[in-house]
Amino acid sequence: MTILQKALSQYGVKEIGGGKDHPQILTYFNILGFDGNKLHDETAWCSAYANWVAKECGYTYSGKLNARSWLTVGEALQTPAIGDIVVLWRESLESWKGHVGFYIRESKGHIYLLGGNQNNKVGINPYPKNRILGYRKLIKNG
Repeated sequence: MTILQKALSQYGVKEIGGGKDHPQILTYFNILGFDGNKLHDETAWCSAYANWVAKECGYTYSGKLNARSWLTVGEALQTPAIGDIVVLWRESLESWKGHVGFYIRESKGHIYLLGGNQNNKVGINPYPKNRILGYRKLIKNG
């Protein structure tokens, strides 16, 4: 299974409102050694999802829950291909906050990412290109 196929296999996984948590989102945390029962599915989980996908497919991964941690994983790219990692800033360029997802395509002003915690689910959404911090090519372990 390719990394993109694995990522797409989770399409539609969505947070459960109220006091319940989606068990698959908790799995994203648990496989990294974080206690999903303490974090819940309302915790920012885009990086947990990307880590789960990469780890399950035998690629390098950040092992961290912050999106910007992906800026040091794999190899830097100038031009991404489908399935490569895209890291975006969130709130401001100087903030520690960000978003991470898998490159799908782009238009004149937007980049489309397959990612977790996009409108509280795994989906494909557009983001303004001016928010891109970097592209990364993941490396197969071993």
